[in-house]
Amino acid sequence: MNIQTTHSADASTVEEALAADNQGAVVDSEGATALAMQNTLLTPRFYTTDFDEMDAIDVSPVREDWDKLIGQMKADPNKGHFKKNEDWDHVDWEGMEPALKREFIDFLVSSCTAEFSGCVLYKEMKRRGSNDDIVTLFQLMARDEARHAGFINDALREAGVSVNLGFLTQKKKYTYFRPKFIYYATYLSEKIGYARYITIFRHLEENPQHRFHPIFKWFREWCNDEFSHGEAFALLMKTDPKLTSGRNVWWIKFFLTAVYGTMYVRDHQRPEFHKALGVDPDWYAYEVFKKTSDISKQVFPITLDIDHPRWQPTLERLQRANVDLAAAEKKTGLARIWGKAGGSARAALAFIGLFTIPVKRHTVPVQTRLEPAY
Repeated sequence: MNIQTTHSADASTVEEALAADNQGAVVDSEGATALAMQNTLLTPRFYTTDFDEMDAIDVSPVREDWDKLIGQMKADPNKGHFKKNEDWDHVDWEGMEPALKREFIDFLVSSCTAEFSGCVLYKEMKRRGSNDDIVTLFQLMARDEARHAGFINDALREAGVSVNLGFLTQKKKYTYFRPKFIYYATYLSEKIGYARYITIFRHLEENPQHRFHPIFKWFREWCNDEFSHGEAFALLMKTDPKLTSGRNVWWIKFFLTAVYGTMYVRDHQRPEFHKALGVDPDWYAYEVFKKTSDISKQVFPITLDIDHPRWQPTLERLQRANVDLAAAEKKTGLARIWGKAGGSARAALAFIGLFTIPVKRHTVPVQTRLEPAY
C-alpha cells in the first residue's frame, strides 16, 4: 500500500514543516553543517531579541494594511510549491566543474542557513507571544522560512551534503539585537533577498542557457515570500514613527551600508558561480541595490547614493581588504597577526568611506504597502 509522505512544502504550520519527512532525511555532512555554524561578518547569523517588547506592538495604526497582508499570507498561494516536480531537471553533480560546485554548494548552504535563521527567530516569537496579531504573523513567516530551508536541503542532498538544521538550532551562537535593529536588519534582508532572487530569475528567463540548476526555476515564488515578509516589517516600523526618524535615521544608514557592503563582498567570493549564471557581479550588485533602494522608500526616509563617484571604488576597496583578510587567515605567526590587523583596518576605513557618502532624502509615502513589480 502506498502511504502519502509529508513534505515541508505541503505543511500548514512551521511545526508541520520542521517535522516533515524531507526535513528528517539528513545526510551525514559535517562539512556543510560546519560551514553553516561559522560566525563571521559575512555568514548568516541566528538572532534573539526582546520578545516581550515585540509582543507589545499595537498594529492599530496600520490595521487596514495589516489585515490585508495577513489575509494574503493565510491564503498561502505557495503551499505545495517548494518541492521537486516534473520541472526539476537532472543535475550532473559529478560532472560539475569543481570550483563551480564548491561555490554553488557554499551559496546553497549560506541560503539555507539564512532561511533557517529567520525560521528560528520567527518561531520563537510565535512561541513566546500572546499578542494575536504578532503571533499570527510570525507563525506564518516561520512556516514559509521552514519550507525554503527544507527545499534547499532537498537540493543539497542530491550533491551528497545536507545542513543539520536541528544541530544548528541547539549549537549555533545567537546574537542579541534590540527589536528596532531586528526590524531594520530583517526588513532589509527580506527585501534584498527579493531583489536578488527576482534579478536572477528575470536574467535566466532571458538567458535560459545559463540555468545550470533547476532550483532557479522556483525563484519567482520564493522571492514573493521574501517580499511579503519585508512588507510585514515595513508595517511594524510604521506603527511607531520614531523608528524611522530622528537619530534612528543614522541606524538606518548604518544597516543599509552594512547590508549592501556585505552582499557585495560575499558575492565577489563566488566568481565561478556568477560566471556560470552569465552575470557580472558588479552589474548584479548595482541592479540589486537599485531595486532595494526603490522599494525601501516605502518606509525609510533615506536611500544610499549608489551613483556617487566614491561608491563603487570604495566597495572595491572593501572587497580587496576582505580578500587579504582571508589570505591572512591561512598564515601563521606574525604574518597572520599583521595581515589580519592590516586587512581589518583597511576594511574598517572602506566601510567608513561608504558610510560618509551623503544620502538621498525623500518623503515617505502615507501608503506603505507595495506589491512585487519587477
